[in-house]
Amino acid sequence: MDSKIFAESGSRLMRRLDALAHFSSETDALTRLYLTPEHRAAADTVAAWMRTAGMAAHMDAAGTVIGRYEGAAPGAPALLVGSHIDTVRNGGKYDGNLGVLAAIEAVDALHQAGARRRFAIEVLAFGDEEGVRFPVTLTGSRALAGLFHNTALQVKDANDVTLCAALEDFGLEPASIRTLARARGDVLGYVELHIEQGPVLEAANLPVGIVTAISGASRFVVTVEGAAGHAGTVPMTLRKDALAAAAEMALAVESCAVKTPELVATVGQISAKPGAVNVIAGRAEFSLDIRSARDAVRHAAIARLTAALDSIAARRGVTLTLRKYYDEAAAVCDPGLSHALSQSVARQQLATLSLPSGAGHDGLAMQALCPIAMLFVRCTGGVSHSPAEAITAADAAVAVAVLTDFLRSYAADPVRS
Repeated sequence: MDSKIFAESGSRLMRRLDALAHFSSETDALTRLYLTPEHRAAADTVAAWMRTAGMAAHMDAAGTVIGRYEGAAPGAPALLVGSHIDTVRNGGKYDGNLGVLAAIEAVDALHQAGARRRFAIEVLAFGDEEGVRFPVTLTGSRALAGLFHNTALQVKDANDVTLCAALEDFGLEPASIRTLARARGDVLGYVELHIEQGPVLEAANLPVGIVTAISGASRFVVTVEGAAGHAGTVPMTLRKDALAAAAEMALAVESCAVKTPELVATVGQISAKPGAVNVIAGRAEFSLDIRSARDAVRHAAIARLTAALDSIAARRGVTLTLRKYYDEAAAVCDPGLSHALSQSVARQQLATLSLPSGAGHDGLAMQALCPIAMLFVRCTGGVSHSPAEAITAADAAVAVAVLTDFLRSYAADPVRS
């Protein structure tokens, strides 16, 4: 198709991203949490844009906006394309939203050309990828993949509102979520376009790249128990300083990650008690986040780190407790879908770069239902989850061109076992 058409589409995409960013609970920052009035306003706007692009749109019981563009024969299996429209607090306007609106632009290009495939195309706008409001995440994608558990309905937000109550207040029926699970034979795959949230594409001077896998992640709360004491009277050699021990452990985490290829590990939170300037910390607690695109690498690192932290605790005379509260396996992208995306990139006269995703995405849940693939788009400085998040209109146009070409050319067998 004409490159001018995609330039216009890229410009419209940027305008719509700006418009969607106005739906925020804060006037001076973009914060749009799951099942809030801002989520409703954004969802209604996205649904209207889906209908303009030739799709039938509705919201399911988990709050996911779904736009369906029928195939040549109604009721055909669907290729799912999309991302999420919720944000972190004080986030950026492109994380998640770009993938949803770019998918709408791609379907609109097919609609304007009168093109129908042997399969249907469904654009998904998930509402809970970030997991900011409630202590659960990927609610919409888990529901479609058959992974949603009713126990999640009882979790509460910071205002003691349960997920069940929030869904009801939003006008949805929580009991119907269990009926959302798709049959595998009805779905061809899930493809997500997303900003990279890292600096690799920018360093390579490329607008897009093909994701090989979404990293698996494990998260722990690490508690160190020592002995509180007077800061002026307890000799250094007799102290059991929980905070000093935690600090050494944090450095051990960093050292392990630096020495291990394909691994990242982060201590992002730390606290000490009693927290007085003149008291030795008797207790410290810190977070531990470990990620790798290869589960074997992550599991081996956890074992090494556990031994290293135990050794530090024993040497310093403190006790150590590790509580795992999150564990998600890596999601390897499907070779067939990824190859098709690569061909679409090549048809734009661009070099193909493959790279892993260190961030989590809805594909982590969707892999239980169907093959997945991802297309990354360059973002300025690799910055994300920040108001400084940025992409160019030119890269937006390239992304729409690649995704449109993929939807036009993908030769999937519309009947899967």
